[in-house]
Amino acid sequence: MAARTSEFPEESELVVCTVQSVKNFGAFVSLDEYDNKEGFIHIRDVATGWVKYIRDYVREGQKIVCKVLGVDSSKGHIDLSLKSVNEHQKREKIQQWKNENKADKLLEIVAERLGKTKDACYEEFGYDLIEVFGTLYDSFEQIAIHPESLPEEGFEGDWLDVFVEVAKENVTPSLVQISGILEMVCPLPDGVDHIKDALMAGIAASTEQVKIQYIGAPRYRVVVEAVDYKTAEEDMKLVTATAVDALNSSGGKAAFHRDAK
Repeated sequence: MAARTSEFPEESELVVCTVQSVKNFGAFVSLDEYDNKEGFIHIRDVATGWVKYIRDYVREGQKIVCKVLGVDSSKGHIDLSLKSVNEHQKREKIQQWKNENKADKLLEIVAERLGKTKDACYEEFGYDLIEVFGTLYDSFEQIAIHPESLPEEGFEGDWLDVFVEVAKENVTPSLVQISGILEMVCPLPDGVDHIKDALMAGIAASTEQVKIQYIGAPRYRVVVEAVDYKTAEEDMKLVTATAVDALNSSGGKAAFHRDAK
């Protein structure tokens, strides 16, 4: 990982740690994201309630997520709490840490293709990307979806095309999903065919991933997947409006209702 702009974590920050040694009074850990600086978890901060055997909760070599209780940079002391981190926070932080490790390796690929060092790439544009997009991984993910974001944010240089290339090759954007219900009836003798044609017209109008599932007359569930909610909502409107208009114009009746969020 690239060096942090700050040498020490901030109070209340969640950090990924590796347990180095376990004593009766607490555990010493190294902070993976801060040059393996040493931190300490007092036994009272290992778990809620009385801890009889500390090794029931932590062991050497284990990866854990802790909350920073306090930092004394002059003495190099970092006090941590394991019990203050719930399972959701742990999973989210570990995933973020894995993503940033991946992004760091991707930047190394960018550097190799440019004939530069990774550190030089961080200095030239990496830290600026983090400032604009939030994290380095978010930068790669956003650029994989919208390459035009780089020039739109004012970035320029010989690295742009290579960065886009590496992003598209290695990052699969996470998708969001929304759904709703189409109610469709057609009293004509060939009404089923009209409904089918209307649904196919809706699917054809989609620019994203869309599925339409029959759930019982007269209801059909429409599911749209996209890179963000704004895009998904826009596509949902396009798909359902097309299907509704198609059926209404052929003698049927149709209406759309969004699922409650």
